[in-house]
Amino acid sequence: MECEPDPPVRESRKIRRSHMPKAAMPLSDRYTESVSFLRDLDADWDRAIGLIGPCTHDPKAAREPYEALIRAIAYQQLTAKAGDAIIARLKALHPGSPFPTADEVIAAEFDDLRACGFSGVKIATIKAIAEGTKTGLVPTRDIAVRMDDEDLIAAISTIKGIGRWTVEMLLMYTLERPDVLPVDDFGVREGYRALKGLPEQPKPRALRKIGEAWAPHRTVASWYLWRVPRERGNVLA
Repeated sequence: MECEPDPPVRESRKIRRSHMPKAAMPLSDRYTESVSFLRDLDADWDRAIGLIGPCTHDPKAAREPYEALIRAIAYQQLTAKAGDAIIARLKALHPGSPFPTADEVIAAEFDDLRACGFSGVKIATIKAIAEGTKTGLVPTRDIAVRMDDEDLIAAISTIKGIGRWTVEMLLMYTLERPDVLPVDDFGVREGYRALKGLPEQPKPRALRKIGEAWAPHRTVASWYLWRVPRERGNVLA
């Protein structure tokens, strides 16, 4: 939605100042350049964007990577409603905190976390995330915003239970990275299949190559691919 933790992330990793979040602006204006770029790619993109409408991708930039990863695990393979309920129960265990701290998650009893709705595997993963936050393997937001995408993926995906897709969601929805294409995501590949009226989805490697033409706007491209109608055949024709 995988190996033992690596040494802590170091602040000396390469700095990418272009990854600093944009100033707050209306969603309808924030992605004007990306939407225009994608519409100019070809007639299929132009029709799809016209059908779907303005991009309203809305990252939660105030969250720390630690919280974003815990939330991602809670929602993994579940409906939004079920994930909301798990997070609400987790927060209720520690009503004095806006969100449970890493120390509180580490100290939490297995049965209490099971009662929140976490599976045994997810409990092990969120505790590993909390431990990684304490050691520095999961960086603070201040450090993460200056790290390269691939450096973050390489570091955080060493935590057992965390794969590339989970870190890509962190990049897109917490760190506001503009050029992320999660090619392992079923919905993204299915969206491209529908966009082009293909009989089958492209393989991840093939979609990664195709998506090179969408840089540096692949986050917005992904947002649209998730929303392309899924009927077989080219429904946009």
